[in-house]
Amino acid sequence: MVRSFEEWWATVPEELKAKARKGDEANKVLLNQVNYVLLHLHLQGKHDTKPSHEELKDWLHSGQVDVMRQLKK
Repeated sequence: MVRSFEEWWATVPEELKAKARKGDEANKVLLNQVNYVLLHLHLQGKHDTKPSHEELKDWLHSGQVDVMRQLKK
């Protein structure tokens, strides 16, 4: 089963989400912010809470997570 980004994000501790998104909460989540969370989950030994490769790929290809911020002209 492939979870949506929002389904997975709901499992991330609030404190970690706040640190990753501080000052950017109004925008779509960036891959760098997801990577920040993944690194901290890894360092905490919470490997079972990390998304699968298929989930990450789906989030990027479906636009649930942005790779980079597009500046409006």
